[in-house]
Amino acid sequence: MITERRVVTVVRQALARGHGGRILTPNVDIVRQARVNPEVRAFLDDATLVVADGMPLVWASRLANNPLPERVTGSSLIWSLSSGLAADARSVFVLGGDSPELAEQAADRLTTRFPGLAIAGHLSPPFGFDQDPDAVDAAVDTVVKAAPDLVFVGLGFPRQERLIDRLRADLPDSWFLGCGMAVNFVAGRQHRAPVWMQRAGLEWAHRLKTEPRRLARRYLRHDAPYALRLLAATAARR
Repeated sequence: MITERRVVTVVRQALARGHGGRILTPNVDIVRQARVNPEVRAFLDDATLVVADGMPLVWASRLANNPLPERVTGSSLIWSLSSGLAADARSVFVLGGDSPELAEQAADRLTTRFPGLAIAGHLSPPFGFDQDPDAVDAAVDTVVKAAPDLVFVGLGFPRQERLIDRLRADLPDSWFLGCGMAVNFVAGRQHRAPVWMQRAGLEWAHRLKTEPRRLARRYLRHDAPYALRLLAATAARR
C-alpha cells in the first residue's frame, strides 16, 4: 500500500519504461467480497498497485500496528494521474459515465485542467452492455484502437474489473484504473462528499443520501456490519 503521490510516480516511471499495469482501490465492500469470491480475489492478485479506498481499512491497519499511509480513492486518482500524465504529454481514455455526454464532459474537463493531457477517446457504453458479447467486443475494440497510455474505467465494481481483464490482454503497455463513479464526478453530474466527511470516514453516508435505492442494501446490510466486525476483530488481536 502506497500514497497517492507515489502511485502517480510509479505509473509515470513505468510508462517511461514501456510497462503497463493495473491499479485497484479496494473498499470495505471489495475486501468483504474477496474473502468469499474467487473472482474478486483474482482481481486483487492481478493488481500491480493496491491502495485503500475506505477509511475503515485505514483504521483497521492502525489498530493492527501496520498503518496504511493514507486513504487513496479512484475519485482522487483520476485527477492526480491526469495531472502527472499531462506533464509527460501522455494520453488517457475515459470509459464510463452515465451517458456519452458525461464521458465527453469529463474528458473536456480533464484537458481544460491539464492542457498537456491528450484524450485518446471517450466512451459510455449503455447499461447492461456487458451482458452482450458483441457490445463488449465493440467497446474493447474502440479502446484498443485508441492505444491510450491510461484508461479510466468507471463502470462500477466488478463490471469495470472484468472489462479491464479483457483490455489488459490487448494493451499490455497501458495502465488501467477502475474508478467507479469518478467519471460522473469529473463531469460535474454528481458531487463527492465534503472534505470533512471524507476525512471522517463518512463519505458512505453522503453517497447513501444521494443514491439510497442503489446503495442502502449494500451499505447497511453488508458493508457496515462487516466494517464493525473487522475493526472489532483487529482490536481484539492487539
